[in-house]
Amino acid sequence: MLRRLVLTATASLAVLGAAAPAALAGTTGPLIPRLPSVPLLAATDKLTVTVAGSGSAALDGTFELECGARTAGGNHPQVQRACIRLEELSQDGGDPFAPVAQDRMCTMQHGGDATAHITGTWHGQQVDARFDRSNGCEIQRWDTLEPVLPRTGA
Repeated sequence: MLRRLVLTATASLAVLGAAAPAALAGTTGPLIPRLPSVPLLAATDKLTVTVAGSGSAALDGTFELECGARTAGGNHPQVQRACIRLEELSQDGGDPFAPVAQDRMCTMQHGGDATAHITGTWHGQQVDARFDRSNGCEIQRWDTLEPVLPRTGA
C-alpha cells in the first residue's frame, strides 16, 4: 500500500512538472502573483520652525512648513524654496538637522543672537533641532539651512 502511494505521488508530480512549462509558454519574467493596485499616498512632512532674535520682527515667530511629493504649504515665508532646500540637503541620506559634531574645531566668532527651534517630522523621522549663531560651525549650519531659517542681520 505504501509503495502504491509513493508511485502515485511520483507520477502526479511528473505530470504536473511536465504540464507547467507548457501552461506558461509565452510568458516572460518571474512569476509574481498580481495584487490589486492600491494608490500610494504621498507622505507629507510637517515642521514647526520657531525663530527669535533674527534682527527682523517679520522673520521672528513660529511658522508651519508642510512639504509633500506634490504639495507644499504652511505659513512659512518661503514655503516652496524651503521645501526644495530640505530635499537638496536630504539627498544621499543627508540629515539637514544634524548637530555639529562634538569633536569639530570651530572658529570663535559671534554671528548674532538669533536662535531657532525646528520640530516635527521629516522623511518619517522625528525632528527636534536647535540652531544658533554662537560660533563659526553653528553659523555655517544656520546658513546652510537658508531659506528654512532666515538670513539674519548679523
